[in-house]
Amino acid sequence: MGRKVNRCTAAWVAVLLGCAGLTGCSSDESPSSPASSAASAARSAASSVASAGSSAAASAVSSAVASAESAASSALATVKGGLDAKADVALGSVATGSNGRPEVPVNVTNHDSKPRRYTLVVNFKDQSGNLLDVVVLDVPQVASGGTAHTTARSNRDLTGTVTAEVRNALRY
Repeated sequence: MGRKVNRCTAAWVAVLLGCAGLTGCSSDESPSSPASSAASAARSAASSVASAGSSAAASAVSSAVASAESAASSALATVKGGLDAKADVALGSVATGSNGRPEVPVNVTNHDSKPRRYTLVVNFKDQSGNLLDVVVLDVPQVASGGTAHTTARSNRDLTGTVTAEVRNALRY
């Protein structure tokens, strides 16, 4: 029975990741649509697979989180007119949120002369640098010279020392 659960979990992970890769690849959508699709797909894959619950699925969860992060990054790269904006993003300290999961404050400062939107990929890692979770954030219009404040919240219960880093940031 244990093998059937593991095979089903692995197949389900593959289906989810396939969908995550496909939803962000359409070239006839507006610039915000692929990023929003990537954000939704990554959140869905990370949280759904994380809830698989069986300890045998733990390595599949880690692999799924890494694959979801990769799919989100690839989808962001297809957005026309998007610029790398990691320098516009500052993360605070990781803390435990009211739901018991790690979260980190995010400040996005628009240094451009026009209002811009941002899509961010934030990685949560352990003290050894291993990827634990990935969060994709869509930040709505930030005024020229303005700063938006939001929070990246982990999709999973994480233990030990957790750090956060901006993997990708796209301004458009």
